[in-house]
Parts: sequence; C-alpha cells; structure tokens
Amino acid sequence: MAATRAPAGDIVAMDWHGQPIDCSTCPYQALKAQGGCEIGHACMQDGYARRIDRFFRWHPELAKEQLHHPYFEVRAISARYADVFHLPGMLADPDETVRLQLALRLPQRALQKLIQDPHREVRIRVAQRLDTDKLPAMVHDEDYGVRQWVARRLPTALLAVLASDPESVVRQEVAQRIEMPALMRLIDDPAPEVRRIVAQRLPVGLLERLAFDDDLIVRWETVQRALPDLLQRMRHDEDSEVRAAVLQRLNDTGIPHG
Repeated sequence: MAATRAPAGDIVAMDWHGQPIDCSTCPYQALKAQGGCEIGHACMQDGYARRIDRFFRWHPELAKEQLHHPYFEVRAISARYADVFHLPGMLADPDETVRLQLALRLPQRALQKLIQDPHREVRIRVAQRLDTDKLPAMVHDEDYGVRQWVARRLPTALLAVLASDPESVVRQEVAQRIEMPALMRLIDDPAPEVRRIVAQRLPVGLLERLAFDDDLIVRWETVQRALPDLLQRMRHDEDSEVRAAVLQRLNDTGIPHG
C-alpha cells in the first residue's frame, strides 16, 4: 500500500531511502489492521526517528528482531527497547548513534569494551556510567571532555594523576574534589579559574599563598575566607573591588582597620 502524507505542518512520511512508504513490504503489516501502527505517526519503515521510536514504544517485544536493520536509526531505537542481554552482539556496530545507545544500557562488563570507542560522545557516556574502580583506564583519554567526566567521578585518592592535565577544565574538576595535601599542587596552577577554586577550598591558614595572586578574582576569593591578620595585609590591594571586600570583612568582624 502506498504511503499517505503526514498531517499538515508535520514531516512528510517517507522511508529511509526517501521513498513513499509501502506497507506491503513491511514485516509487521498485519499490525496496521489492528491499529498497531500508523503511517505518519508510528511506523518502523519511516525515516523519521520519532515515528520509529513511537512504533517500538508500542511494541517493545519486536525491538530485538530489528537490532541489525540496515537503517541506523532503527538499530539505535531498537537498542533502546530490546532486552539488555541482546545488546552485546551490537558492540561492533558501525554507527556511533547505535553505540551511544549501547553505552547507556550495557551492563558493566560489556560497557568496558567501549572504553576505546573511536567516537568521543560514546566514550563520554562510558565515563558517566563506568564503575569507578574501572575509571583509571580512561584518565589518559585523548579527549578532554572524557577526562573531565573521569575527574568528576574518579575516587579522590586517585585524582592527583589528573592534577597536571593539559586542559584547564579538567584541572578545575580536580580542584573541586581533590583533598589536602594534594590540593597544594594547584596553588600555582597556570589557569586563574583553577586557582579561584583553590582559594575557595584551601585551609584558611594557607591562604597567604594566594593573597597576592596576579588574578584579582583569586584575591577576592581569598578575602572571603582570610584570617584577620591576612586581611590587614590585603587592605592596600591594587584593585578597588578587592579593597572594598577587605573593608567589608573587617567591618563585619569588628576588626579595627584605621
């Protein structure tokens, strides 16, 4: 049966080859008479992912039969609904959209096989889900977005390995979580964004190391936590905002400041 057009304003119902949908070639054509599918709304033959998804949402039991369909969208959406134990056989799928779905659903043992996936988005999903004791295998990933997620989830005792990462965004994640004394390694970090985080977390007795930092926001953050004697020494900071913050803190604590 030839396909009909979609409702006005919607995407025209065409198959993944860009041809009109022909229900007579569909392995599930019997569903149409039962209201189990509908051209332009819920159809596995459609090239539009939303309609494919709706079809398998209605019939999740059919998903395992289409895990090797020639159209990548059908495979990816089938992987969303099929039983998990059918998914490891798809690890070598050539399309990253399919492997992204696998990374979201595979059990841990199979998930580890995607650690070296060629596509960064797949590896990012792996880094988000992988058991933390397996994350060290990803600390040297070539993509900073992957390493950023590793830094968010890696056990704190192992974070020092990423403290010298070449990307500032990764070191910022490290600075948010790393514990003393390893946090001291980041006091002289070349990125002010990292040093600002250090100023927020360093023990107050050690803040003097950042009181005269080149970055005014690092100094401002230092003022927010500095002890009285350090505040007095920062009263003449070259930046007016930092000086104002010093005076505010001195006033709040009732410390004479002359």
